[in-house]
Amino acid sequence: MKQEGSTPTAQNYTELQRAYDHFNQALFESALPACLITLQREKRTCGYFSHQRFADLDGRTTDEIALNPAYFAVVPLVETMQTLVHEMVHLWQAHFDKPGRGRYHNGQWADKMEAIGLMPSSTGKPGGQRTGDCMADYAIEGGRFLQACAALVTADFRISWYDRFPAPEVVAAGQQCEAMQLSAAVGGGSTPAQALPVATSLVVQPTVTNGVAAPATNKSNRVKFTCGCGQNIWGKPSLRVLCMACGTPFREFLPTNPTAAATFDLIN
Repeated sequence: MKQEGSTPTAQNYTELQRAYDHFNQALFESALPACLITLQREKRTCGYFSHQRFADLDGRTTDEIALNPAYFAVVPLVETMQTLVHEMVHLWQAHFDKPGRGRYHNGQWADKMEAIGLMPSSTGKPGGQRTGDCMADYAIEGGRFLQACAALVTADFRISWYDRFPAPEVVAAGQQCEAMQLSAAVGGGSTPAQALPVATSLVVQPTVTNGVAAPATNKSNRVKFTCGCGQNIWGKPSLRVLCMACGTPFREFLPTNPTAAATFDLIN
């Protein structure tokens, strides 16, 4: 929820800290120490962890979890939270276990991931390797992560700020996301993960003529829906979904600003 009078910086980092605290409590029994969350546009990565990367003038040190804001606009909110938790497992391992050498994701890391509801996979799909240098993951149906994520996003949580002009390779990466990651159900199959609200959808870069942005065309055949409490989702015009927070159906949103950039969701 937007805080009155808050600056973009304060709002953005308050939201990320809220997510970190929520998952720390729900998945790590509040055992993780505080860290510094940063935004970094690293190529070919959604996020990373760096142990004891920062120090202050009093000699204290802290870990860094970096998230790539370019992906905030091209994937649903649940996947941004999945990246955050992935890096939180690295932080957990740095403090309570033995990390692998260099970038290697070892068996202990994989076991912890699976225990909190994320299946490590070198391909991001079932059947991939559980360990390796470059690892992805997917949410386990009915697992602890999806349950914790559902509890967060139904409590009026969102990531308010996003990159309006993601690089083409970032857009392509978002388009390649697998549908099975968001088709996993929350709580043993009763609540489809597709019903989880997303922070935003992919922003279609507008055409600029003489410094004026023209409205972009939605070529995806997807429209924006909103519910009684103000949550937003994107999907096909025939979509019929109830909001888990307020119990009202999502209805097609008709924008009042005709010059706003068109958006659509990449259901992943």
